[in-house]
Amino acid sequence: MKTIIEPFRIKSVEPLRQTTPQERERFLEEAGYNLFLIEARNILIDLLTDSGTSAMSTEQWAAMMRGDESYAGSESFGRLKRAVQDLTGFRHVIPTHQGRAAERILFTVMCAPGQVVPNNTHFDTTRANIEFRGARAADLLCPEAADTQARLPFKGNMDAAALERLIRTEGAGRIPLVMLTVTNNSGGGQPVSLENIAEVKAVASRHGIPLYLDACRFAENAWFIQRREPGYADWTPKQVAQKMFSLADGCTFSAKKDAFANIGGMLCTNDDRLAEQEKDLLILTEGFPTYGGLAGRDLEAIAVGLAEVLDPDYLRYRIASTGYLGDHISSHGVPIVQPPGGHAIYIDAGRMLPHIPRSQFPGQALAVELYRHAGIRSVEIGSVMFGEQAPHELLRLAIPRRAYTQSHIDYVVEAILEVNQRREQIRGLEIVSQPQFLRHFSARFRPL
Repeated sequence: MKTIIEPFRIKSVEPLRQTTPQERERFLEEAGYNLFLIEARNILIDLLTDSGTSAMSTEQWAAMMRGDESYAGSESFGRLKRAVQDLTGFRHVIPTHQGRAAERILFTVMCAPGQVVPNNTHFDTTRANIEFRGARAADLLCPEAADTQARLPFKGNMDAAALERLIRTEGAGRIPLVMLTVTNNSGGGQPVSLENIAEVKAVASRHGIPLYLDACRFAENAWFIQRREPGYADWTPKQVAQKMFSLADGCTFSAKKDAFANIGGMLCTNDDRLAEQEKDLLILTEGFPTYGGLAGRDLEAIAVGLAEVLDPDYLRYRIASTGYLGDHISSHGVPIVQPPGGHAIYIDAGRMLPHIPRSQFPGQALAVELYRHAGIRSVEIGSVMFGEQAPHELLRLAIPRRAYTQSHIDYVVEAILEVNQRREQIRGLEIVSQPQFLRHFSARFRPL
C-alpha cells in the first residue's frame, strides 16, 4: 500500500487552544514580534523546535518508573551507558542536562582563544560556545549546498578540500578538533554521507586532529545513508549509525532530538585524559558523572529512546511525514531547501519574499506572518540567528517526533499556501533590542 501511517496509536491527548486573529496580534506586540517570547498556551501548532518536544512511548514511561535516583553509581546510568556504548563504541559516556552543556564542557576543555573549530555548519549554541571561549567557528559546507533548490542526496557534507586548506593556512596546532553536524541543522536538515565522514576523518587524522560528531539527529542521518548511499541498502539503521560513530573520536549529543527525551544530553570520547578533565568540569557545573544534571528517570527514558529511534518503521514514517509537508508546499510554488530534510522543512524566505532586504529579516517577517495568520510557531534561521554570516534567509518548520498527526500537517500546509498567496503584502522588521549572544532567543522587533 502507498499510504504511510503513523506506526503508533494515541493513548493520551493534550488540548490545543484556538486563538483569534485579534489575540494573536496582541501577543505579537507584547512579545516584541519574537515568537520565542510568546507563551506556549497561545500557540496552536508549535514547530519552533523538535528539541525536547517529542511524545514519549509507553516503554519510556514504564522505564521511568524504575529510575534510580542515587547520587552516585546509579543503576539507571549503567543501563544508559551500556545502550550508548553498544551504539557508539565510545569508552567514556558523560551525561549532561542537554546538548549545549556537552558543547560547553567540550569547548572549555579543548579550545583556547585564537583557535579555530571547523564544522560543516555550526548551529547557534555550538557557535556561541566556541566564540565564548575566544575561538572562531568556521563553516565549511560543501559548495553544492549554496543552491537551496538543488536536489542532491548529501547536501550536508563538509568540503574536505576546504578543510585541508584551512588546516594548512591556520596550522594544525590551532585547530583543536573538527566537528560534523549530522544531520546538518543550519544547512537545511540535510544529511552527511558515510563517504564524507570517512574523508573528513582521513584529513583530520593526517594532521593529528580529532573528529567529533554533533550527533543530535544521528538516526535520521543513518536512514538517509541507508536509503541514498550506494552499498548500504542491506544495512540496518543501527548498523549504519554504528559505522558513523566508529569513524569519530567522540561526540556531543542532545537526547532531546533522536532519543525522544524531554531533557538530556551526552558527551562521549575515547580519550582518557580528556574524559577526566571533562568529568571534573561536569562535577563543578552539572553533577556527579553518573547523573550529570539529570534525574535517574531521564536516564532511563534516553536509554529506551536510543533503541526506539532506530526502528525502521519509525524512521520510514518520520522521513515520509516530513517530506509530505515539504513536497506539498513546494509543489504549489513555495521555495524550500531541496530535498526535504529529516526533522524539518526550511522555507527559503529570501526567495519567497524578495521585496524584503536581508537587513529587514525576511525569515523573521515570515515567521511572524505565519503565526499571525494561523497560530503556527516556527523559527528563523538567517540573519537574525547568524548575522552577516548567514548564507540564506530561512524559516524552519521543525516537526516534533510522534506529536502531530497528518491532519495537523495538512493545516500547516493550508496556512503556508494562504500566506504565500499574499506574500507581497508582508513587510520587514527592525531590531529594537538584543543581547550580546544568541540574540534570536530574546531580541525584540518592530514592524516597518
